[in-house]
Amino acid sequence: MLSSWYITFIDILDILFILIMTRRMIYRGRMLLHAFQLSGYKIREFWYWLKDHWMDHVISLEQGLMDLVVMVAFAFFRTKITESAVTVIVLIFTLFWMGPVSDFRQKQKKPLVFTSRMTRLAILFVILAAVLPVYGTILTLTNSSLYLDIYTLGLTWIQADILLPFWLLLAGFIMMPLEQYVHNQFKQMARKKLASMPDLTIIAITGSYGKTSTKFMIRDLLKERYNVLATPGSYNTPMGICKVINQDLQASHQILVLEMGARYKGNIKELCEIARPNISVVTNIGLAHLETFGSQEGIRETKSEIVQYMKENGTVVLNADDPLVMSMADIRDDAKILTAGFENGDFKADQIRYDHDGCTFRVTDPEQQSVEIRLQLLGKHNVHDLLLAMTVGHHLGLRLRTMAVAASNIQPVEHRLQLKQQDGITILDDAFNSNPVGARNAVDILVQFNGGRRILITPGMVELGEAEYEENKNWGSFIGTKNLDLVVLVGPERTKPIHEGLKQEGFDGERVRVVKSLFDANEIIREFAQEGDTILYENDLPDTYNE
Repeated sequence: MLSSWYITFIDILDILFILIMTRRMIYRGRMLLHAFQLSGYKIREFWYWLKDHWMDHVISLEQGLMDLVVMVAFAFFRTKITESAVTVIVLIFTLFWMGPVSDFRQKQKKPLVFTSRMTRLAILFVILAAVLPVYGTILTLTNSSLYLDIYTLGLTWIQADILLPFWLLLAGFIMMPLEQYVHNQFKQMARKKLASMPDLTIIAITGSYGKTSTKFMIRDLLKERYNVLATPGSYNTPMGICKVINQDLQASHQILVLEMGARYKGNIKELCEIARPNISVVTNIGLAHLETFGSQEGIRETKSEIVQYMKENGTVVLNADDPLVMSMADIRDDAKILTAGFENGDFKADQIRYDHDGCTFRVTDPEQQSVEIRLQLLGKHNVHDLLLAMTVGHHLGLRLRTMAVAASNIQPVEHRLQLKQQDGITILDDAFNSNPVGARNAVDILVQFNGGRRILITPGMVELGEAEYEENKNWGSFIGTKNLDLVVLVGPERTKPIHEGLKQEGFDGERVRVVKSLFDANEIIREFAQEGDTILYENDLPDTYNE
């Protein structure tokens, strides 16, 4: 007969096993929910993410080994050693293999947000994920043994942890009809509200890059005369736009400025069906999301939907320096076409100069009037975005000098070539996203800072599809011609093409460091950087990427 203290001791060990596994599943489940949200709640994209991270976040080595430990113990040692010994062994392995959760708590550029949709999904996910471990626990409590059965607990809880991604896929699939219904209701509410405001002017911006910056610039210029509402941050999805219209749009607003993003053909059309723009702005056609569009022509076709589906007799503002964008001028015979650019366009900019406070340049309008503008931003792309915004402002009756004053007060968008000072060191924070044009532009700006040493920190560019390797290699070659003092590459595998491009140009290998993480890069900077230096942080990988 086993003593009560012995039974209690074994039960405590089993409960510790349950607590460790519960903690792991909570952190892992939260990470999976975050990945699902970053995948746009799309089952196909989440499945692609799972395939790309199969050994890290689906069926890891630790899970396989834990399964093996429990099964070997059950098959060969159940009658040879006491269950208490097996319990201790399993608990030790669980503590070391399943206890750490640091992989599920990495820094997040876009944190998990428990929206109504996410809350509904999470509740169903928790219910599905809890079935197996709860069943295993109840089974051990109702068997003939005097204490919990570590074999049943081990197998059910470990299998439950392995199955988490698949429960989430099932939860997403089950919720699809409900979410579609909810989406349609929100869209209907938004369309109805806009229909009740016939005098509202809707301005929509799309493009591969610069949408958010251009949106905020248009808002900041137009608020000099109008009551303007703009979607916050990168709100550029159907539900993001509907939320702003349904909750924030007031009868007193005269202008609504929307950012329209796309990853697949038809995305812009869907957004225009919610809010058909009076004025459509196209910033550029680049290589962003090339893996889903297939080609630049595919990107152009999707972005051109903003012109195709705008209101009758609307106005289109196009990037005059981008031939693919200018090809959209022929889509609508009834549209008024306005352009902006450095070489061509109704609005032009030249004489661009940079310093530690931003940049200065001259803008010429269609009437050939010119004004010098001081902008607290860096980069030709920001100047170009401002030209598009000024074209919109001019069309809506703003004077050139009024817009120049408003432009001088525009604040940098966070992590988009944001200029910072820290302990005498100038930091160019371009960590939000990176693309072939912007990355070259950012390096060119870094080169113009001559007060001290010039340092680049980057993990390279992503989401460029089959062109990603070649684009990163070309960028590496470009960097190799710029005589930088230090290049820190984050991610040995990801940055191989950049390193190859640097070597191709004969860049001094002593001035290149390859590290595993941004933390390691910052450790190097703490040792290397000194007052007067300038550091460019170019890109910060999305949360769904890792080395």
